[in-house]
Amino acid sequence: MNKTIRRASVFVLLLVLALVIRATWVQFYDGKALADDKNNRRNAIKTYADPLGNIIVAGDSITGSTRTKGGDLAYKRTYKNGELYAAVTGYASQAYAPTQLEGIYQDLLNGTDTRLKTVMDTLTAKRAEPGDVVTAIDPDVQKAAYRALGGKKGGAVAIDPRTGKILAAVSTPSYDPAALTDANTAGTAWKSLNADKDKPLTNRALRQPLPPGSTFKLVVAAAALEEGLYKNVDEPTDSPDPYTLPGTTRVLANENKSAPCKNAPLRDALRYSCNNVFGKLAVDLGQDKVKAMAEKFGFNDDERDVPVRAYASVYPSKMDKAQTALSGIGQFDVTATPLQMAMVSAAIANGGKLVSPHMVSRITDSGGDVLKNYDDDADSEEIVSSSTAEQLRSAMETVVKDGTGTNALIDGATVGGKTGTAQHGENNSKTPYAWFTSYGKSDSNGKEVAVAVMVEQSDAARSEVSGNGLAAPVAKAMMQAALK
Repeated sequence: MNKTIRRASVFVLLLVLALVIRATWVQFYDGKALADDKNNRRNAIKTYADPLGNIIVAGDSITGSTRTKGGDLAYKRTYKNGELYAAVTGYASQAYAPTQLEGIYQDLLNGTDTRLKTVMDTLTAKRAEPGDVVTAIDPDVQKAAYRALGGKKGGAVAIDPRTGKILAAVSTPSYDPAALTDANTAGTAWKSLNADKDKPLTNRALRQPLPPGSTFKLVVAAAALEEGLYKNVDEPTDSPDPYTLPGTTRVLANENKSAPCKNAPLRDALRYSCNNVFGKLAVDLGQDKVKAMAEKFGFNDDERDVPVRAYASVYPSKMDKAQTALSGIGQFDVTATPLQMAMVSAAIANGGKLVSPHMVSRITDSGGDVLKNYDDDADSEEIVSSSTAEQLRSAMETVVKDGTGTNALIDGATVGGKTGTAQHGENNSKTPYAWFTSYGKSDSNGKEVAVAVMVEQSDAARSEVSGNGLAAPVAKAMMQAALK
């Protein structure tokens, strides 16, 4: 073989080898990427070739599937009371990526979860029968929250403090997920929902942290008791009124000018929501100790899955003393979701222990066999001592009986709570956020619930915006539904 033929043969061999390598790469690497690509039409065809599994509330499916008319997608998702449960279900759309529980359990609901496969499914490569998601939601509490929020813009969460079950998660204004299910009509609905200034697609219960205002004073009070700054909620504090923010000439004023806030004990400071007390407490404790307590309750956790990933509630760092004082009343850069503030009340109600909040009780296969039980797997953590929790409950009950939270009183139940009216905007120019966080326990059946409500905006005049006026009645309705 002459030199030229030998070189040509080697070159051709290298070309063949390159083709084999490329074909192998495409088949086993690029092929998988293409198969998994969200824009691959075959995935949508496969997903909607058969009815999806369902999301279940109190034994009833709040989702379904219906036959489409024409096209290559045989089925589309349907919803029962879609607006009521949108903050729980999210949507499963032929045009857009699924969200909330629909997104988290997409593989379970479309039958591709490997846990669903039988031996025969594996041998025949057939898609398994889809599974179901059984939620912890109590429909009565969910409906109570939705109705009580009404035309207000806000969010609400209810938790069973003993089990961690999320009994309600409501965001208003809501939307109907069914508007986004059909690929032929979803685009128009998507544009309309995103153009809406009220942002109905935003999950205000779990994923919109805002300044919590005076509800955060519970965290500061917990830190003061745990650190031994004060022995109990009835010991007078060292709290001048007026209190000047350190390093400034600005006075931290109290909303109620006639309230007995000078040197007020924690009980009265919570009862009258004394800014001077909690601003100075935060400075006396120091931001690191307040931050440590906030983080024990769940702040600054950007991996909080319930199982929907909740946005982190924030307690900031690197503040000067004046900013630290403002953080003590839930202002400056402190933010929280209704989920977070419900967790604060839940831990206090449960003797200082926080059980992991979860919206799903279990997931099952098509025959109802449990694949994972979240109720059994829920863990608990001691946030504060039982004695601190008892002191805080006593003070919170005073707030409701004879303080700023009287609109949450319920006959036949023990209720404790804390109001909040959070200022925001340049020079506090915008309408405040109204907050209320609370717990209730039935005197007859022993049922318990912890609740947090945030009203972002309502038709009320600015002078009428308060936690007691706007948020407490919503919390009361939710607690009544949970405790009956």
